[in-house]
Amino acid sequence: MRSNKMKILKFQDEVAWKEARLGKITGTRLYDIIGKRDGSRKIGFYEILAERIAIPASEEGAMDRGKRLEDIAAEKFSKVIKKKVDNELVIWCRDDNENIAVSPDGSIGKDTAVEIKCLASSRHLEAYLTKKIPSEYEYQVLQYFITNDKLKKLYFVFYDPRLPKIDLFWLEVKRKDKEEDIKEYLFLEKETLKEIDRLENELTF
Repeated sequence: MRSNKMKILKFQDEVAWKEARLGKITGTRLYDIIGKRDGSRKIGFYEILAERIAIPASEEGAMDRGKRLEDIAAEKFSKVIKKKVDNELVIWCRDDNENIAVSPDGSIGKDTAVEIKCLASSRHLEAYLTKKIPSEYEYQVLQYFITNDKLKKLYFVFYDPRLPKIDLFWLEVKRKDKEEDIKEYLFLEKETLKEIDRLENELTF
């Protein structure tokens, strides 16, 4: 087997050194890149891809960026699907328990909601390529249907202008596909709130 010759790259400053690391698998990133021989892709895979194809992120905080882009995303999404998205600032609460609530990013009529995420480019790419909503938002998705018994569909919208060719896409979640989880977690929420009420009374009166 022919031996591989190693290159040594030298740098005068840390800024250039950091820039040279972008888009590469380094020792500190290996854990976040390779799955345990099962071929699965971990978040580091998408981070490296984002470093290669996305417009570099600014210093703006993630929360500020999300708030700034949310209205733009809602408007673009509305134009693409040719339906009006009402993105008024509201909170939905259950009729039978106002402590079970959700804050929708938008709604279309009475039976469709819109949730908008402006994530890091790596997470945007992960969702786009896997066609899956990130697992950390699983309960947020359920809460829409738990809160609104009439809700039939949720558009989970992703927007990242740093990836111009795939800046906007969405995944649809239908109530009929989540019925068992909705029932289970509605029951658990109600039981949890009963226990919180009991402890509140015990500790304050």
